[in-house]
Amino acid sequence: MGRTHALTGWCAGMGIAPLLGHGDVAGAVLIGLVTAGFALLPDFDHRSSTASRFLGPLTGALSFVLRKSSRYVYAVTKGPRDEPVTGEHRHLSHTVLFAALLGYFVAGVTELGGGWAVFGVAVFSALLAEAALGDWVGLVAGAAILLWLYQNGLDAAVNQFGALSGELGVAVAVGCVVHDLGDSITMSGCPFLFPLPIAGETWYELRPPRWLRFRTGGPVENLLLFPVFTVVGVLLVPGAWPLVGTVVDAVVPGA
Repeated sequence: MGRTHALTGWCAGMGIAPLLGHGDVAGAVLIGLVTAGFALLPDFDHRSSTASRFLGPLTGALSFVLRKSSRYVYAVTKGPRDEPVTGEHRHLSHTVLFAALLGYFVAGVTELGGGWAVFGVAVFSALLAEAALGDWVGLVAGAAILLWLYQNGLDAAVNQFGALSGELGVAVAVGCVVHDLGDSITMSGCPFLFPLPIAGETWYELRPPRWLRFRTGGPVENLLLFPVFTVVGVLLVPGAWPLVGTVVDAVVPGA
């Protein structure tokens, strides 16, 4: 579900950007790229995922650490009715608690590191999203950065980046939660409310009724979810609606 996770993360970022005070194109694209990239990060707990492979040995090492950490936490916290599994994939990194802690960590690191730290997180997010969605993400990211620099100048842009630390933490957490929600409507579900015990399970997989669930990589994802969120992702970009209206008027006069 790599590309679907990234795309839904992008849509979430576009949706929350105005709430974070970034209704302009450059600011919204930055938030959207961060949520898109970090909507892939929970799958670092799978050695074959897009996220864990995209920077080779570096992300592979991060994947190893996260898998083993998740295995340990599962072993010491599982309830009497939790499944006899390793606890690596779709466990620790697929929880709201993990999303909140990671968001808090990124906010702290970027606050200490200033504008260049924010820029580094943004580049990391863009590379993650590009690995899932294609090279066009890099073009969008580059255009947004150039627009930001053009509007503010280098020094002012770096200072503004530094002021984004809190918003960036929110975007990181939202991206991870969007991933969890996406996984929760698949066949396996997702234990994203850990450590809240439910029905004797500490890692209770939340999921809707079976008829509302789908298989990853199947026709529901490829023929319905991805196309729908592609359209939504474009329409949520600031200024997209007036542009769509202009195109429609040009194609269908008087519409």
